Amino acid sequence: MPIQSFLPPHRILMGPGPSDVSPQVLQALSRPIVGHLDPLFIGMMDEVKQLLKYAFQTENDFTIAVSAPGSAGMEACFVNLIEPGDKVIVCRNGVFGDRMRENVIRAGAEAIMVDDEWGSPVTPSKVKEAFEAHPDVKILAFVHAETSTGALSDAQALSRIAIDNNALTIVDAVTSLGGVPLKVDEWQLDAVYSGSQKCLSCVPGLSPVTFSSKAIEKIQSRKTPIQSWFLDQSLVLGYWSGEGKRSYHHTAPVNSLYALHESLLMLKQEGLANAWERHAEMHQKLKQGLEKLGFEFVVEEQSRLPQLNAVYIPEGVDDAKVRTTLLEEYNLEIGAGLGALAGKAWRIGLMGYAARNENVSLCLRALEETLQQ
Repeated sequence: MPIQSFLPPHRILMGPGPSDVSPQVLQALSRPIVGHLDPLFIGMMDEVKQLLKYAFQTENDFTIAVSAPGSAGMEACFVNLIEPGDKVIVCRNGVFGDRMRENVIRAGAEAIMVDDEWGSPVTPSKVKEAFEAHPDVKILAFVHAETSTGALSDAQALSRIAIDNNALTIVDAVTSLGGVPLKVDEWQLDAVYSGSQKCLSCVPGLSPVTFSSKAIEKIQSRKTPIQSWFLDQSLVLGYWSGEGKRSYHHTAPVNSLYALHESLLMLKQEGLANAWERHAEMHQKLKQGLEKLGFEFVVEEQSRLPQLNAVYIPEGVDDAKVRTTLLEEYNLEIGAGLGALAGKAWRIGLMGYAARNENVSLCLRALEETLQQ
């Protein structure tokens, strides 16, 4: 059979990401392409920076979108701030804390692990004990919103511990940005990375990052070169900065940045507080419906992410068969469990544009009907 144009169906994306993308953002993708050094495009990049500052709640000058997915944003933070031989406390309560550990090791540093059960938030007292045992630690790394379990950790409390111990923070906000309060300046976070495809409801492939002045000082005072050329933020800085003229670093994903600009503009127009409230309200509606169906949540209520709902699969239910039925008969995607929760839990996303009444109603009805079968 000859290969033809790929025409995907319209799915309702309620998994761990990517999330649903609004028609306005899809329209922005289709606008005419211009050169990535075109003065008009550079002006739009400046607006993206301003909109990202609003989303992150920061005045950090170095707030940009890395031209790659959230995993590259993660690596950018680690390879720029860590030097060989550094000690880094890594908080691990799911898959993405373990990926942080991998980054530390590959950067030639020592990872001091603080472990919590999957589904639990990071325990601040354990972090304090780790600093007491290792007073020469330079960086604390933790996941604000653990996508593999739906657990939300107290970023403000963890940052306070790092500050008290003269350490910088590296924070995974891939699933939290735009969905729950994240206040970079107020909480004094140093290097924070996110993804375009979660609560920002943009296409995958971009990673918003922000670096504090302390983080920039650390980068500029390094004694060893940054191991990655592409992710060396001292080089990227010249591309995202400057008055009307930029130094060439790489060819930016022009149309994806159009889309990010549009999604951030929509967030600004809705208002961050309103977006946080919408995610919370949709979570409550989903929670009530799931509990009526007999589902149990993986995460305790006080630490639960509204935009990522991990629930245990009922006993005797075929995990893959249910997800396949939802996809084929309802055009609805929910996520499988990761790591320790593989085959044991489903992850139901309520991210960005997907956090709407009609999606919650469809999900609950589809699950009920499929489980009855």
